[in-house]
Amino acid sequence: MRKGLLLAGGTGSRLFPMTQVVSKQLLPVYDKPMIYYPLVTLMLAGIRDVQLISTSRDIPLFEALLGDGKQWGMQISYAVQYQPLGLADALRVGAPFIKGEPCALVLGDNLFYGQSLEEQLTEASQCRGACVFAYHVANPSAYGVIGFGPNGQIEGIEEKPAEPKSKYAMPGLYFFDHRAVEFAAEVSPSARGELEIVDVVNRYLALGELEVCKLGRGVAWLDTGTPDALAEATQYVAALEKRQGQKVNCPEEAAWQQGWIGDEELKQLASQIGGSYGAYLLGLLERT
Repeated sequence: MRKGLLLAGGTGSRLFPMTQVVSKQLLPVYDKPMIYYPLVTLMLAGIRDVQLISTSRDIPLFEALLGDGKQWGMQISYAVQYQPLGLADALRVGAPFIKGEPCALVLGDNLFYGQSLEEQLTEASQCRGACVFAYHVANPSAYGVIGFGPNGQIEGIEEKPAEPKSKYAMPGLYFFDHRAVEFAAEVSPSARGELEIVDVVNRYLALGELEVCKLGRGVAWLDTGTPDALAEATQYVAALEKRQGQKVNCPEEAAWQQGWIGDEELKQLASQIGGSYGAYLLGLLERT
């Protein structure tokens, strides 16, 4: 059974002073905490057993918000990352939780949304080896960039290259088989002193066991790690929800649609939350 790792560590220094006393993943993106969005991404991939990795300061707050996940038919546990040593370090921290199972790693400040997303996540979850995503961006030098050959084959992945070989960035969502922990343990710090997830991904590429799924125009990927990006994400979610009358990445709705909770459990959650959010959850039952 594939397990999920949700990395919500780091200092969030690009968002200071907002994040000087609280994790950026607890900041709101319109009507929901930021952490809800990547959590629902894992849920849409069918992943019910998730470990959230954060700092010792912030984990009690995440526990207060998310609990053990039973309210959504899930299991949520927690692990401390004592230093922000890079994305590959999350695989090391999560090794006792993964226990030789395949996993998916998602970054806590990444928002994914789109009509075909659930289908693509399901497909990625069935991959052999590893699967990453490719997203067309205007400024690829700010990301890990996937290089493609003339026949569309993957030639390599570079972290923040000065001269990118394509405009396809690698978002913060990765699917790995059981060997990811082993490969992460062999990664050495990069020039910036971090354990790069690109080094783990490139191990699968060298073995010929890396798949890349291109996210089309119908899927949005937003990184909410800067004030501008956070504001843009809030505006995006607000516009969608107001126009469509449907919430973006609502864990209660996702759990109900997945069949992990029933109508009565959804009603109970709606009554506990109250307000317009609770009214929306009750409205889901009226549509069926």
